[in-house]
Amino acid sequence: MATLNYHHLRYFREVASEGHLGHAAARLNVSQSALSTQIKQLEQRLDQALFDRVGRTLVLTEAGRIALDHADRIFDAGDDLLATLSQNSTTRPPLRVGALSTLSRNFQLQFLRPLLGRAEGNIVLKSGNTATLLAALETLALDVVLTTEVPPSGTSTIFAAQKLSEQVVGMHARPDLLRHGSIRAVLENAPLIVPTESVIRTGFENLAARLGVQPRIAADVDDMAMVRLLTREGAGVAIAPAVVLADEIAAGTVVTAPFDLGIVEPFYAVTLPRKYPHPALQDVLNT
Repeated sequence: MATLNYHHLRYFREVASEGHLGHAAARLNVSQSALSTQIKQLEQRLDQALFDRVGRTLVLTEAGRIALDHADRIFDAGDDLLATLSQNSTTRPPLRVGALSTLSRNFQLQFLRPLLGRAEGNIVLKSGNTATLLAALETLALDVVLTTEVPPSGTSTIFAAQKLSEQVVGMHARPDLLRHGSIRAVLENAPLIVPTESVIRTGFENLAARLGVQPRIAADVDDMAMVRLLTREGAGVAIAPAVVLADEIAAGTVVTAPFDLGIVEPFYAVTLPRKYPHPALQDVLNT
């Protein structure tokens, strides 16, 4: 399929703005006949009439209004591209954040808090597994990835991982589920809610192996928000950082067992060194 001629599109935009072929031709410093030819070629390419003539004025058809909307966005994006690469942009694109699906929503909120309420604080959030998110970061589809592990070495891409925080992982449940007197007793007798594919899961499996127990897992969950909901409903004992259940713990509906599991979940912000990083990135990385 033939590509769209953007010169034709720019001429169309000017005619739509002026509402008059002669005025647009004078503004563009081209002849009226040449401009008319350009518009006709665009209409042929789109197979749509873009203007209706009402008296001496050109009025956009429905197809013309759709074309103008797209033209405005195309040329605004082009202007922003030039401004961004010259570092003179007055508008910010959204900060595109990828987060491991098992990452605490409360932690994500803390990370993004410096941008909340700002007029330019537009944010796009994506969740997924580590491999998918790092691939998106590598292709510049994301600006930063929040995860619990440093990206593996030995790849052709050099990621930068900044440790932001860490949380002690404990056992949390409704009071009636935490009447057991030891870690071993909880693992052997209580239904457990455990996140999948995470530092927590690895630490939990290592703990069970050291104690030589076969835990009863009630739910494997790849979303910390779901861990919170299941724990709140009494489905089992959550193996998670307290931040995941901060509201429930504060309200007393969920309690934390007085056991040291020896598991810590670190939080990293992973970026790719760029010549033109997102302007808001340092605002969240330096808080």
